[in-house]
Amino acid sequence: MANHQSSKKRIRQTETRRLRNRYYAKTTRNAVKKLRTTTDPEAAKALYPKVSSMLDRLAKKNVIHKNKASNLKSKLAIYIQKLN
Repeated sequence: MANHQSSKKRIRQTETRRLRNRYYAKTTRNAVKKLRTTTDPEAAKALYPKVSSMLDRLAKKNVIHKNKASNLKSKLAIYIQKLN
């Protein structure tokens, strides 16, 4: 167990960040899943900017890799195009 005050603080900070990152990542995964299961083209087009923004924010904060965010956005855009 950590003995230094700074080590204890670091452990607290890490745990707080881990839980926050987990929440935002899970919320984004659910949004991606919702978009993938949408069959209405108009609803999908309306939802895409929000999901794209969520992915960009996660990539900016290094919760997910920037390439993963780009790949997901690309796959979702292709899916929306095929709905038309």
